[in-house]
Parts: sequence; structure tokens; C-alpha cells
Amino acid sequence: MFWTAALWVALQAWAQDPYAGRSQTIEVGPQDRVVRIVKTEGKITLDGLADEPDWEKADVARDFWQIFPFDTSRARSKTEVRLLYDKKNIYVSAVCYDSLRHKPYVIQTLKRDFSYPRSDAFAVYFDPTGDKTNGFNFTVSPLNVQREGLIEFGGGGGVTTIWDNRWHSRTRHESDRWTCEMAIPFKSLRYKGGSTRWRVNFSRHNLKINENSSWSPVPRNFNVATLAFTGVLQWDAPPPRPGLNVSIIPYASTTLNADYLAGKNGFPLGWGVGGDVKVGLTPSLNLDLTFYPDFSQAEVDAQVTNLSRFSIFFPERRQFFIENGDLFANFGFSNLRPFFSRRIGLFTEDNGFFNGQIIPITAGVRMSGKADKNWRVGAMNIQTEGRSGFAPQNYTTLAVQRQVFARSNVGGIFVQRLGFDATQVAGANRVWGVDFNHFSANNRWQGKAFYHRSDLAKSENHAAGAEWKYLAPGPRISLHLEYVGQNYDSEIGFVQDKRRNGYMRLQQGTAWYFFPKSKKVNNHGPAIDVDVYGDRRAALRDALVTAGWEINFQNTSRFKAFFNENYTYLTFAFDPTNTGATRLAAGTEYRFRNAGASYQSDFRRRFSVYATSFYGTYFNGTRWLGRLELTYRAQPWGIFTLTAERNEIRTPQTRASLMLLAPRLEFAFTRSLFFTIFTQLNTQTRNLNLNARLQWRFAPMSDLYVVLTENYFDDTLRVKNRAVVVKLNYWFTP
Repeated sequence: MFWTAALWVALQAWAQDPYAGRSQTIEVGPQDRVVRIVKTEGKITLDGLADEPDWEKADVARDFWQIFPFDTSRARSKTEVRLLYDKKNIYVSAVCYDSLRHKPYVIQTLKRDFSYPRSDAFAVYFDPTGDKTNGFNFTVSPLNVQREGLIEFGGGGGVTTIWDNRWHSRTRHESDRWTCEMAIPFKSLRYKGGSTRWRVNFSRHNLKINENSSWSPVPRNFNVATLAFTGVLQWDAPPPRPGLNVSIIPYASTTLNADYLAGKNGFPLGWGVGGDVKVGLTPSLNLDLTFYPDFSQAEVDAQVTNLSRFSIFFPERRQFFIENGDLFANFGFSNLRPFFSRRIGLFTEDNGFFNGQIIPITAGVRMSGKADKNWRVGAMNIQTEGRSGFAPQNYTTLAVQRQVFARSNVGGIFVQRLGFDATQVAGANRVWGVDFNHFSANNRWQGKAFYHRSDLAKSENHAAGAEWKYLAPGPRISLHLEYVGQNYDSEIGFVQDKRRNGYMRLQQGTAWYFFPKSKKVNNHGPAIDVDVYGDRRAALRDALVTAGWEINFQNTSRFKAFFNENYTYLTFAFDPTNTGATRLAAGTEYRFRNAGASYQSDFRRRFSVYATSFYGTYFNGTRWLGRLELTYRAQPWGIFTLTAERNEIRTPQTRASLMLLAPRLEFAFTRSLFFTIFTQLNTQTRNLNLNARLQWRFAPMSDLYVVLTENYFDDTLRVKNRAVVVKLNYWFTP
């Protein structure tokens, strides 16, 4: 029924653009910088040089402002930007002047989606709807390595680079500058028809002199991607509609898999065929279809030593769930979500419903985007296979968001899981909720409030929370409140520990940063955070008080010293090593404290170090933690990282030495051929994992993957399982 309704709505949206005949009004404030974009009359050849005659009539965006190390002066790095368009593309030209051309650029890698803070780069940020909340980012390094991503929730958290799309760029190098040209297809963007103003910004990262700058000024206490501080892109005419926007992305894969623990020592050959279809219903509303999706090429999660009583949150890495993912995934708080897409088809061991088994997805449909100027809508339905002991499952998520005030919104969500036994429904879970998100015009005041409810019980079946933040260059204050009822249960959501349902939480953080006039120190200051949990009768159950002082240096290095005071009342028996050792009895309380420090060296250098350590009491014993991360950058073709962590726990019941060792080698032979070896030894889980992945990008957004995965017992090196996957996918645009 949902599929029928989705297709009907899709056809209606395709037949009529909700923005047709309307004009969008984006106000130009007195502080807004404005740059015009005009239509080109001739052909633009993408070669890194803006030497066509049409570039001469384009406006020049210049006179960038510093963000780092200061935000009160013009940038030392001179940058000039121009924009043109034709019926298919937006063209961006950037001239990045370089007074230290004799020094090498800082280049992290030749691999796509590099880290902007750790590489020389030029970036453009588009906010086509003008809501200063959601947008698109396109970035290029001096060696023409591309990076694209989505900007969500105002951009305060940076850019989500898992989103992929097709666009083109070229760079050139001259004696006193490097230049780039970008061609960004209208089909890669989501925008309102009929508008003549977008929000836009440009940034330049020049690590040779350690300067980050932007065209429209951004205060240094905010991320450069923050859309609250964009300028205005003035079109000479409404941008053209992209026309039919369909992408077909089929894949084929073969697998050799041996599970020695299950007694399957052979290598049966498996195969898979499926793919995705992306349809632009309107310039701002998308329809995504997936059939038998395969995620074997997804990067493996970095293992952690978990000494808490709570679940670990791992981020979503699968492409189908990424675009407009914030519309579904950002309801509630980070530790309390009504919807968590990793519960669908890809499960962690602690989710409690499928006991760690992977249940393949057979098909999925999602429609999401802007319905009009103020409304965002999303509807998603996923069907999974049945496996031995588990019935097929169907998941439905509906979300709607209405913009209010300048940058705030009110949203609603409905999440449903239905289990099927033959043709009968065999179990269900439903959650609905309402959220309010507030962002002030200057981004300093931020807040959130929500109420969610599950249907498994008639009482104590709700969760609620509120959060308030004040973010200034000096003082930064936050207040966080949440409550989870005893019977609240969102099987498709994320709750850190369902065994602690029926709790109240209060968290308050205060920090104050000083910005001295110093050539060595950029800022420093104290911070204190209080995090308190109580049961529904307000009896104290957990408390953590953290106090520290942080120093951020001009050369990107930083140092922090901290002290932690803990209180825990165990409501259930708990092994403080999480290794199956003797458990501490329920109904006992513990107070313990520790102190430590951390240091990050200048990451602009080819060899950098991160180290942290602390020591103190731990429940009824002691704990020492030491963590060391060594990174060597053989730029631009290789990054070699070694992470080593050791926990020494001593209690009257047990002694544990827990080791996490994770060497990682990344080779970028060209901008289209990559090889990664990632080994993880985790003595807490008694596992040694090896993951090797070869990726050849033989065409835009089209790849051949060869992936080897093996797991061993950490002490005997006896193999548990191994698999080899070969996968080919191709991005086809009619």
C-alpha cells in the first residue's frame, strides 16, 4: 500500500513543480555581500584556466576575511572567485594566490572526500533555498582531489561527506598561484524553480601560513560551513530546470565466504545483483529506489574498548540512507533517537532484536526533499528478507518539517516496524514524535525540545527532552534535560541502554575561552561539565563531573588537562572489564576519580602524534588508560597510522590488561586507484580483524571493489571466518 501511495505522489510531483510560477524572496541584509552569476554565451572548456571571454563579464568575489587564526582582519591569502552558468552547469572559477609557491602544499591524500581542515583547499557552499539550514558543499584541493557533501542543521557540525554526486573540476599551477575550475551540474543540486537569489559562500584553506578564510565573514567560534553567515548569489535570470534527472546505479558482485566457527570450511561462491535508481521529481524533491542493495564495500567501523554499561553509537555509512538523512535521523538527541537506520539490514551485536545477525534488504523506496518554501517532507519504506528464526520485516518512516522564524523548524516523525509470519503480521513496534529546533540568526543561540511516544504500553511510554546552548567566542554554555519512561521502546531507534529506561538526565556545561594577542597561543580556557542521571523517583544513579583546561596553539597543536569525578549506583550486576569476569553486585554504589591529559601535535607536519592518558580509581579498584596515535603522511600518495590503546584494570575480583592495536595503511596511487589495509586487534572481544580494500574508480562515480575480510581469535590466531568480495557498480545517467 505504501509503495502504491509513494508512486502516486511521485507522479503527481513529477507532473507539476510546486514552485512553478512562484518567485522566492531571499532578503539582502545590509551586511550581506552579493555576487552576480550570469549566463555564458559561449562554451566553457574545463581546463583550470578562466580564459574564455565570458569570464571577463562575471563579477569577482574577492577580499576574503580570516576565520583562523583571527577573524577581525582581511585574509593574507588573496583569492578571487567568479561564477557563470549555462543550461546544464554552474561554473566556478577560483584563483588562489600563493606567495610561498616554493613550499609544498599540505595535501592529505589523493582520495576523494579528504579532510578540509587537514588539507589546502578551495570550497564553495550553496544554500539554494535560502533557509540557512541545509545546503551543498563542493571542494577541490590544489591537486584536483574532489570533496562533496551535504550541509545539515545549519552547518555547525561541518559537512556530511558520505553523500556522493557527479561533478567535474580541473586545477592548474603557476608561479604565484593555483587555479581551479568547477562544473557543477544542476542535476546534482536540489533547488527551487523560479528563484533568482541563493545563499552562497566561498572559503580558502592555506595551511602553508595556517590560515582559513571566507568571502562572507564567519566568526572563528563557528564552522566555516555555517550557513548563517553566507552571502547572496544574485542570478541574472531564474536558473534553468534540470529537466529529466534520473540516475541508474546497478551493481554485480561475487563472494567467496568461509565460516569456520559454523563448520563451513569450504568456499561456496555467492553472487548478487541489484542497484539504486535516483529520480529528481522536481528540482528539490527526490525519489530513491533500491533493490537488493549490497554494502560490502562500506568502510569497516573502528573498534573501541567499551568499558561502559551502554551501547556504542556507530555512524551510518550506506549511501541510500545519506541524502536528506537528517530529515529522519536527527529527531531527539544523539543518545536518544526514535529512528536509527543501522537497525535496518545492518545490525550491531547490542541491538537486542536480531541478536547481531545481518538481515539483507530486498527493496526500499524513499521520497524526500522540499515540498515548497517552508516544508520538507520524507517518506521511506524498507523490506528485509526472512531468515531462519526471523520473519521478514517491513519498516516505514514518515517525517515532516516546517520552517518557522528565521532558521528554526518544527518537525514530526512516525516510525513503524512490522514483522510478517507467512501472510500474517507477527509483531509490530510504532513510535511517533514532535521536535522543535531553534537556531538564532547569528547562530549563538541554539535549542531543541521534543516529545516521543511508543505504542507498546499505555503508561510510561514516552521520552522527552530539551536543550539550550549559547555559543559565543568567549563563553559557551549549555543545558540539557531528558526523560525516558520505563516502557518507552523504539526498536528502530537508538537508546544508549534500554536497561536504564525510566531515568531522568541533567547535563550542564560551561566553558570560557580567552584569545590572547600571542604568536603561539590562539585561545585557551577552562571548561566544566556536569552530567547527572536519576531514576524516575529522582534518586541519583550516575554522575560525572569533568573539569579541564584546554590550550589551542597557532600551529594547530593543542593540549588539555582534565579531572573526572564519578558516581555510579549499579541497578544490575556489572563486570567493569566487560570481558565476562566476576560481576559487581547490583544495589552497590561507587565513587571514583581520575586525572589525565591529552596532546595533539601540529598535524600540518608529515609526522604527527596524538597521545592521551589518565589514571585513577575505578569502581572498587584502579584503572590506567594510555592511547597513542602516530600518523605519517607520505603526501600525496600514502597515509600510515598506528593506533595503540591499553587499559590496565585492577580490582579485588579481577586483573585485566585490555589492548587495542590498529595499524592502517592507505595508498592513493592516483586519483582513481586506492588501496587500504586496516588491521584491528581487540583483546576485549578476543578478535583480530583484517580488512583490505582495493577501489578503482574507472568512470565518474563508478567503481570496481575487491575486498578481503578475515577474523581470527586474538590469542591462538585460529581463523573464525574469511570472505572475498568483488563488486562492480556503474553510475548511468540517461
